[in-house]
Amino acid sequence: MKSFKYKILVAFIPVFFLLAVVSLLAFKQKQTKPVTKPNIVIILADQWRGQAVGYLGKEKVKTPNIDAFAKGGLTLTQMVSNYPVCSPARAMIFTGTYPFKNKVYSNVNSASAPYGIELPEQMVCWSDVLKKNGYSNGYIGKWHLDSPHPPYIPTSNNTGKVAWNEWTPPSKRHGFDYWYAYGTYDVHNKPMYWDTNDSRDSFHYVNQWGPEHEADKALDFFTNKYNERENGKPFSLVVSMNPPHSEYKTVPDKYYNLYKNIPLDSFLTDPDIPAAGTAMGDEYRNHIKYYYANITGVDEQVGRIIKGLKTSGLLENTIVIITADHGNCLGKHDEVTKNNFYEESLSIPFIIYWKGKIIPGIDQTFLGNLPDFYPTLLDLVGLKKEIPADVDGKSYASYFLNRKGAKPSEQFILGAIVSDHVDPNTGFRGIRTVRYKLAYQRKGNKLNGFLFDLKNDPFELNNLYNPNHAQVKLLKPRLEAWLIKTKDPFNIHE
Repeated sequence: MKSFKYKILVAFIPVFFLLAVVSLLAFKQKQTKPVTKPNIVIILADQWRGQAVGYLGKEKVKTPNIDAFAKGGLTLTQMVSNYPVCSPARAMIFTGTYPFKNKVYSNVNSASAPYGIELPEQMVCWSDVLKKNGYSNGYIGKWHLDSPHPPYIPTSNNTGKVAWNEWTPPSKRHGFDYWYAYGTYDVHNKPMYWDTNDSRDSFHYVNQWGPEHEADKALDFFTNKYNERENGKPFSLVVSMNPPHSEYKTVPDKYYNLYKNIPLDSFLTDPDIPAAGTAMGDEYRNHIKYYYANITGVDEQVGRIIKGLKTSGLLENTIVIITADHGNCLGKHDEVTKNNFYEESLSIPFIIYWKGKIIPGIDQTFLGNLPDFYPTLLDLVGLKKEIPADVDGKSYASYFLNRKGAKPSEQFILGAIVSDHVDPNTGFRGIRTVRYKLAYQRKGNKLNGFLFDLKNDPFELNNLYNPNHAQVKLLKPRLEAWLIKTKDPFNIHE
């Protein structure tokens, strides 16, 4: 009898052991925290042309931190600003729509203010969607999407005939809970900011170079030093640096000294730089070293931000995007800065990083567009179903993650629309592929056509436009279809 009980006990031991293991695993599974959504950090520089990064080897600019970071991310060398000027570019980034839908079809200032050119409060930005879905959002730096109104803020960007700078009330911050920003302000070595709870009249100045100060604030945000964000929630943070936007010579000496003694001629090898003694030729020669110095300064701050993410243990699950709102001719093609259809104005840097998710590499064929930011970003963080139906951009999350699937076949560009009386049949419109760019520019009643072979003529010195050219016949109908789709009344018929 005793032997029988012993046998039964022995027989049940494996069963008890198995049940115990299953129970333990089930308990541990209950204790495991759900996978959190990734954080998002977007570093947005102003007026930084895509050719001016060290890793491409096209220009003699020093960007060691970005060069190193780019090795672990996906770089798009064909990324463009579809409307290469500050406010319209930013509106496209945040709304995922083109200008005739988001109403920002010119720079936001007092001259455009009477015509309602500013980001509508009712527009649903990706930051609004993130907030609705549990994100804690922060914004640092330049915003430039709200119209100045009298009495104008008494700051330097508002003392001329046109006022540029304006406070953004909480109701117009589009889901950004932490707010340390300004409208637009170009005294980079003594910037001004409104903090989250500041009123319109309670801005403050800082005796520090803007990008450096903004990087400091980003580091505080990561550690939550001043309760800038809600603990336990995923976050998004935009760090919007004004340099390398003018004024170029306000850059700290330590960055300018890296270029100071390099012979000027070594920076003048591109054939689209106007001759010395001309207004734009001198503009380039007087500012190129300072422009590069600003980029190197921004690069150092990018390095500090990336290091801060690592130190805080956040980089493992953070999507990082480094880009710009538009480029800068700096005198090339006789264009002082941006808002034109040349490559130096359109091309912008673009690096996206997500450790173990985004496949690293340099993609030289992906035709990136600013409105695609919105749906791609929401798709990456698992909120594809939350993308509004009226967004113009398309999600390319699958391509970024797997390097498979469809890629954009073209980019549509526009700009220089007259804003002081809102005439949409002004400025330029165009279509760009990997090899060709077709653009139409209206000056008064005259329409000029431009066609460039970007492969054989990368500096756009030879206008091939002819109404009967094969590429004109191919691209013009596609451009016209886009104008109709976006309700743009620009007339491309001579």
